[in-house]
Amino acid sequence: MQKKTRAFLKWAGGKYSLVDDIAKRLDTAQALTGNRATTLVEPFVGAGSVFLNTHFDHYVLNDINADLINLYRELTHAPDEFISDARKLFSAVNNDADIYYGLRKQFNASRDAYERAILFLYMNRHGYNGLCRYNLKGIFNVPFGKYKKPYFPEKEMYFFAEKAQRATFTCLSYKDVFAQLPKNAVVYCDPPYVPLSKTASFTSYAKGGFNLDDQANLANLAEQAAGVSNTSVLISNHDTLWTRKIYEQASIDVLNVKRTISPKGHARNKVSELMAMYLSGRQYQLNQTKHA
Repeated sequence: MQKKTRAFLKWAGGKYSLVDDIAKRLDTAQALTGNRATTLVEPFVGAGSVFLNTHFDHYVLNDINADLINLYRELTHAPDEFISDARKLFSAVNNDADIYYGLRKQFNASRDAYERAILFLYMNRHGYNGLCRYNLKGIFNVPFGKYKKPYFPEKEMYFFAEKAQRATFTCLSYKDVFAQLPKNAVVYCDPPYVPLSKTASFTSYAKGGFNLDDQANLANLAEQAAGVSNTSVLISNHDTLWTRKIYEQASIDVLNVKRTISPKGHARNKVSELMAMYLSGRQYQLNQTKHA
């Protein structure tokens, strides 16, 4: 089995542990439909683990988080310069709460793309548990993480930058991404997940959030892409009654995944994760008949 590549960002809900399962399903979709996709489209790219561990000729990597896409663009444009400048912030002196909050304030006040990208990487590695969170005013507000020695991901950044020469980065809504799907593509969607409880809701990843109407609309767009645009779509989410209902036109299977968002190791229980596959072409028609 080929060795997996880690993302250079810490990311809550990252797909590193599931990339083999996801890649296998994307391959199966192509085999079943007889369509070899040359492009992988990710409307919610996050840390990019699926991008890093799949093999397509081209990638369309999108995220509504402008700071994330800005970081990817700056790194890809001039990796040597960016990595050299970013490394300067990863020192013992800067691994301090007061310094962190000062740099966080600097980030929130900055309008310079390069400065924001450098500081975003610093906060990702020094902030609490790989979270990326903004308040309603769009202010980044993740607290200091208190790590002994934050890791500087130089090797991972160079790998990302090299592979990203085959990628197009966009910062659009998921609706706009589906409206301009390229030909010979397959889509993987990793949206903000449906909360498992009322207290588990996490909608402030980007200003505006991602509500239940968005979840249902994404499912509709996936169904349309398969039936009208002849593009297979794979969506991952929590396995709940709600998600099973909105993905009822898809082929569904379930994986057990260990959640790592809790700071307490014993609280990181396994949860059921749903994979919904909307197959293009004739397989789509067969699925429609099965669900009729």
